[in-house]
Amino acid sequence: MTRDLSLAICLIAMALGAIACSSGDNGPPTGPQPPAAITFSGVVQTIFNQSCATSQCHAGASPQENMNLSQGQAYANIVNVPSQQVAGLLRVDPERPDSSYLILKLEGNAGAVGGMATQMPLGGALAQAQIDSIRSWITNGAPNN
Repeated sequence: MTRDLSLAICLIAMALGAIACSSGDNGPPTGPQPPAAITFSGVVQTIFNQSCATSQCHAGASPQENMNLSQGQAYANIVNVPSQQVAGLLRVDPERPDSSYLILKLEGNAGAVGGMATQMPLGGALAQAQIDSIRSWITNGAPNN
């Protein structure tokens, strides 16, 4: 009987320990966390607003290459829209960043496909993290989110 009682107490203690460990806030999570979703409205448009959608470039009444990247205009002007500089390429080809003229321009590789070799934006390239965010958004299907 003593052995059965000891076993029962041990099992109860283990169960209570498991419950205590599985409830409440146990501090910061361990292990890698999934990356935050790259959204058009929250990330890509913000980059455009800061670096591209200016009256001298891709905004206003006469945007360069007829590509208005202003809030409310950008998505319709880039996704599944043919490039004006290279026939056969889309500005943004969903799920295909390496075939998207926008990525080629941001990375300075458009000359390799017959486009204008000038890297965009003029006056200074985007940070690699920004280009990677746009690339990720395209890879994930270029959703209008």
